[in-house]
Amino acid sequence: MRLSKAIEISRGDVVSIVGAGGKTTAMFRLAHELASDGWRVVTTTTTMIRREERGEHTILEPGQGRLLRKARAALKTENHITLVSGFREAEGKLTGVEPSLVDELISLPEVDAVIVEADGAKGRSLKAPAAHEPVISSSTTILVPVVGVDALRRKLDDTVAHRPETVARLAGIQPGQVITPEIVSKVVVHPEGGLKDAPPHARVIPLINKVTVAEMQPARDIAQLLLDEPRVQRVILAAVAEEDPVKEAWERVAAVVLAAGESRRFGSPKQLLPWKPTTLLEHVVDTALASSLGDVIVVLGHLAEKIRDLLRDRPIRLVINHDWDKGLSTSVSAGLGALPASYEACLFLLADQPNVTTELINTILSTYRRTLAPIVAPAYQGRRGNPVLFSRSLFPELLTMEGDQGGREVILRHRDEMETVEVEEEDVFLDIDTAADYDGAR
Repeated sequence: MRLSKAIEISRGDVVSIVGAGGKTTAMFRLAHELASDGWRVVTTTTTMIRREERGEHTILEPGQGRLLRKARAALKTENHITLVSGFREAEGKLTGVEPSLVDELISLPEVDAVIVEADGAKGRSLKAPAAHEPVISSSTTILVPVVGVDALRRKLDDTVAHRPETVARLAGIQPGQVITPEIVSKVVVHPEGGLKDAPPHARVIPLINKVTVAEMQPARDIAQLLLDEPRVQRVILAAVAEEDPVKEAWERVAAVVLAAGESRRFGSPKQLLPWKPTTLLEHVVDTALASSLGDVIVVLGHLAEKIRDLLRDRPIRLVINHDWDKGLSTSVSAGLGALPASYEACLFLLADQPNVTTELINTILSTYRRTLAPIVAPAYQGRRGNPVLFSRSLFPELLTMEGDQGGREVILRHRDEMETVEVEEEDVFLDIDTAADYDGAR
């Protein structure tokens, strides 16, 4: 996946990149992707970058007014330019621009996006900012704290971390201690660490860099911990030096279990049917709870007061749909209405599908993280089934559905964007509608 897709950058965005472990490479990777799409992109720094890391078309000009004029002229023929204000011979570094210039740049009609390296790390994989940094412009719309996953399992010292004493203080540990995912996540989301001076309106999207196959699980562990911080919208797992840099993008994904119907065809509440040691509804809820989903929301309707007692001791959120008799779409709406704003996707599970496994749910989640497709669903020999994951971008369309449509019409409209997960057995899709279905499934 491309970095620009994982960040979901839009025209008019200012991306400020902080932290350690590949900021400059990430900046130029993002700029290259956008420029190849025809965007006019400015890269710069509010601190310093090494001379050898400058862009192909670099403008050095100490005067802010002249720098702006040269930038506008250059963007008539170039899609990507880099702006710096000077060069320090002794350090071999290009000096950056004032934050106010970044604010002016993004207001120019010639500029689609500005990407800023907003602090330094001396080539380390983990860092804590000094008192004078980061230098973040007020126009920043996306803040990307970067960390190198190769810092893990190493002792905290100045070979791996920039300002290790400050890193230790923020993480509540001693210098020399072995770096763990918990330590990394604490530093990245600390208000004096990766979130220092984060503009209140900016989206925060941490980037875990240098991820290899061997480091994928530790990177996932960090991502899961970072999502405990409310300000974090998404976590990107990547190797930004590669042409296809993003391995996964982690977001908060909830489950909505649709269990509000009266089971008219069956003749009695299916939710209460015995299934293994529990009931059908409990089995489906427990399957969702055992997965790597976030919140589990259960929508009840018919006989809600009787059914809710089944779930009293489970860590779920119950929603009562008083309009359950108007069709499945009302339960979809009730579930989405209970979804916290921080959740970026939702997996809809049916309470009468006992063969859906935790493994299948996790495979759907993994596919979503690799693709960020707006819809992910299982399929058997070309036939789509449930459960189905929808991204937040499609929630408004789901909320317009009426009757028993659920998300079928939305899927049809976006089938070309949908990703499918192939299952080996068709009985995964079994839904229990009749007594014969139930007897056969048991």
